Amino acid sequence: MKSKRRIAFSLLLVLILVGIAACMMVIGRGHTVYFDNKTLEDYNGQEYKAAHKVVVTVKGEEVAKLGKRERGMAVWIGQNFKMTLEVTQEKGDEPEVRTISLKLPYSVDGIVVNLPALLAGLPEDAWFSEFVPVETESVDEEVPGTGDEFGLDGGLGLEGDLGTGDIPVG
Repeated sequence: MKSKRRIAFSLLLVLILVGIAACMMVIGRGHTVYFDNKTLEDYNGQEYKAAHKVVVTVKGEEVAKLGKRERGMAVWIGQNFKMTLEVTQEKGDEPEVRTISLKLPYSVDGIVVNLPALLAGLPEDAWFSEFVPVETESVDEEVPGTGDEFGLDGGLGLEGDLGTGDIPVG
């Protein structure tokens, strides 16, 4: 009797863990979505100009107010991304409000969305790209007092300390 009960609880625990894993797959993973308000040049021989101002709202919260050549970002969990854009094409124009839903790829963490291309209705390859951080080279700066222009150690003697060399005293 005890062994049947133990097996039943073990199976129930496995089913609960599988259910949690399935829920996590449906919910999805976290993404960082970057919004570029930058002119898309020479896509099929056309240029798609950046709007004067774009206000991006995600989940009811304003996450970015972008001028020309600016980038904003939002963090999103899941694959179904929804945002509201308030687009002012030229200075002094009335803003146009558009709600846009996107299906985010599961395998990409950082997603860059070119807003002029997206608003123009271009295909995904025009407005979507993966964010790749730029690696900066570390520059070794000389710490004051650790050397000079002749490559010497900057210490007081050949060994670095006063009185520790092989020179006899007195």
